[in-house]
Amino acid sequence: MGRVLLACWGSYGDLFPSLAIAHALRARGHEPIVASCPYYAALVQAEGIAFRPMRPDVRPDDTALIARLMDASRGTEVILREMIVPALADSAADLEAAADGVDLIVSHPVTFAAPLVAERRGLPWLSSVLAPMSFFSAYDFPVLPNAPWAASLRRLGPWTGRALMALARRLTAPWTAPVRELRARWDLPPAGDPLYDGQFSPRGTLALFSSALGAPQRDWPVRTTLTGFPFFNRAIPMPGPVTAFLDAGPAPIVFTLGSSAVFSPGRFYETSAAAAQAVDKRALLLVGPKPSGVPTGLPAGVLVAEGAPHDQVFPRAAAVVHQGGVGTTGQAMRSGCPQLVVPHAHDQFDNAGRMQRLGVGRVIYASRYDTPSATAALRGLLQDGGAAARAGDVARTVAAERGAEAAVDVILATLGSARR
Repeated sequence: MGRVLLACWGSYGDLFPSLAIAHALRARGHEPIVASCPYYAALVQAEGIAFRPMRPDVRPDDTALIARLMDASRGTEVILREMIVPALADSAADLEAAADGVDLIVSHPVTFAAPLVAERRGLPWLSSVLAPMSFFSAYDFPVLPNAPWAASLRRLGPWTGRALMALARRLTAPWTAPVRELRARWDLPPAGDPLYDGQFSPRGTLALFSSALGAPQRDWPVRTTLTGFPFFNRAIPMPGPVTAFLDAGPAPIVFTLGSSAVFSPGRFYETSAAAAQAVDKRALLLVGPKPSGVPTGLPAGVLVAEGAPHDQVFPRAAAVVHQGGVGTTGQAMRSGCPQLVVPHAHDQFDNAGRMQRLGVGRVIYASRYDTPSATAALRGLLQDGGAAARAGDVARTVAAERGAEAAVDVILATLGSARR
């Protein structure tokens, strides 16, 4: 039996892949431990998985904070410079305690302390990424939230990606300087920038997404395994009113902002309800536990609900409108539904662009999402039989992959190699 520490930080979209892998590890007789924000302790423990707190904590329902984190221009900088890096010493201390008796550590793109703790203890470690954007491939350069126009340069060839990467490295190098300083204090050898090449383990990287979302590129790290999405579907029933609504008429358009952007929705729900009416479709608005900006006096064809399991509700939708977080994107891809993606920040812009290039979705940036634009996009999407057919093809690809099990195969092989 091996004890595997899965370190992750962020929203449910960051936590759920680790929970899926934890369940797969346990099913094969191993002991998983999840280290993450203290906020998630009860949820993880309810799954029967051991939990260790890892600072900094973040509350997804802290609306003021989430509004800053969902800012397209500075959201990622706020996360790194104001949350992750200032708490580096605390994170390292928490992971040092969590690593007692552990045989292997799996890191997450922003758990900067995880590789350091693994190296200091002489433990094998694997890196993981949740979305293609983390690779910053010159051959598949991502759509950047603060410069989405730069993606148009990809047609000029990989040299543009390399130039943009060099610029990004120079601009962001000060953000992660404390990580390099901690490595020096711990007498660890220098490594690459933890935002870029330094986040990847020489033993291997788990690319925890579907091949339909991002195909392997020649400049991905060596020993990268593309696993497919590790889906974690909580054992919760569909809310009764949602089931009754779905059963009462034709498939609705489902509108959701995932688990983070939902706390800073702006006029998303008001706009969405109006656009659904304009295209003569029923609408299901998933507004979260602290709804704001939700219109009143809605007609019978619109239902407002706190939430519903995406794996159950998306397959019953005519289309899914969402923020583009990789967890929500994965569930939408698995459902076989056409998508309208309304990215707010971070990797959401790149995931949205990939849905558009796949031909299964359309994109409207959150700052431009209004009733006329949403109506036009939805009308075109619903009338596009090709988008529906391609969405079905993507769903079959996603269904054939075995994300959590494939990740565990790599983890156990790495454990076996390290023990020899």
